[in-house]
Amino acid sequence: MPGPDPTRPGVLHLDLDAFFAAVEQRDKPSLRGRPVVVGGVGGRGVVATASYEARRFGIGSAMPTAQARRLCPGAAYLAGRFEAYRRVSAEVMALARELSTLVEPVSLDEAYVDLGARTDGLVPDPETVTRVAERFRADVLARTGLTVSVGAGASKLVAKIASDLRKPDALVVVPPAEQEALLAPLPVRRIPGVGAVSAERLARHGLRTVGDLTRAGETELVRLLGRAHGSSLWALARGIDPRPVVSEREAKSVSAEETFGVDLTGRSELEHRVGQLAGRVTARLRAQGLAGRTVTIKVRRFDFQTLNRSRTLQHATASTREVTRQARELLAGLEVADGVRLLGVGVSGLTEYAQADLLSDTEEGPEDAVADEPGEEAVDELRIEPTEPGWRPGQDVAHDEHGPGWVQGSGAGRVTVRFEGPHTLPGRIRTFAITDPALHPADPPVYQPEPPTTPDPPPSS
Repeated sequence: MPGPDPTRPGVLHLDLDAFFAAVEQRDKPSLRGRPVVVGGVGGRGVVATASYEARRFGIGSAMPTAQARRLCPGAAYLAGRFEAYRRVSAEVMALARELSTLVEPVSLDEAYVDLGARTDGLVPDPETVTRVAERFRADVLARTGLTVSVGAGASKLVAKIASDLRKPDALVVVPPAEQEALLAPLPVRRIPGVGAVSAERLARHGLRTVGDLTRAGETELVRLLGRAHGSSLWALARGIDPRPVVSEREAKSVSAEETFGVDLTGRSELEHRVGQLAGRVTARLRAQGLAGRTVTIKVRRFDFQTLNRSRTLQHATASTREVTRQARELLAGLEVADGVRLLGVGVSGLTEYAQADLLSDTEEGPEDAVADEPGEEAVDELRIEPTEPGWRPGQDVAHDEHGPGWVQGSGAGRVTVRFEGPHTLPGRIRTFAITDPALHPADPPVYQPEPPTTPDPPPSS
């Protein structure tokens, strides 16, 4: 597949601002303007997303939740609501597909769009791209109540860097003639593939910014980093990134992971979790009309050692039963008695799935009827750890007398609920026994969107 047109800023990178936290603030009026942290809420939890109010305290993604609590004890710490995030993500991705037939979702809150794939004759010059992107941002706000930052450039690299320059709620369009000047002052770590070791080696030779790399030249970078890495870095430093925008159908793999609040040691429990993860993966495969030949499991042991095992089949499959069986056999070959803190299942070697798998899945038993879960990026970064059996902070609930609300916290046999929604004023608080029969889990509240904006402009002449 050819890459984007290097003479036009036709690649967009869409990035919803503080996505998980923004959805929580939208649906919970009492949290608007307050620090909100979404992620694992238990002792081993990790921050998935922090609102911009929380970031002012130094809280960021991948930080241990315990550390975040020390930095900002007054923040709202929520376990996260996959269903709500999936719903919003689907709405945004649908709007993105109105921009072009070529959309590459990266995670629930990020995607690339190639405007050059449009069939209406639109020319992605800077002025037209600006109009299209601003209209898209307005549509996202009207439809979901959330802001999205957009970067536009002649490549994925430039578009992604641009989307992050003025967050939140910003648009940055980089004409190809300006991309080297944009990149020059940035630290070398902003270039994909430059990790801590490479950055330290470059710094020892006085190469700390992207501009330093371009001035050093390809020969010097090859000498320092080797032929493949040095030549690639030389191209990226000048904004040259030939990677095409690929649709979901061309994804290389589909996977799901789960991190446990307490290490699991029982093999039967791990096998059960493998079945659940396989169900998530195969549901996503079937939804995209895909199957895969290689089944992989990922096991992170109690001592943080990560083990990966894979098996390639003679035929592609999207059968939950088949993927579960293969993954469990791979698990059987690993020593897990000392404890497992993370478990993952993936399928790669993707292709259009066969009719035989459609039929076989209709015959799978109740154990395999597992609901779909979000993409691998979201599953990997959002650890959900209940604080009380059955109730999680942030969880949607409904009470027979008081109506819909959400769990503020629970403990000592009690659960505290605030009754409010996305279109109400901050609501009242009530506390109940965790076994109160009038209190039930509920679906996420429905956000009522505003009318869409005007249609696309006519193609440039």
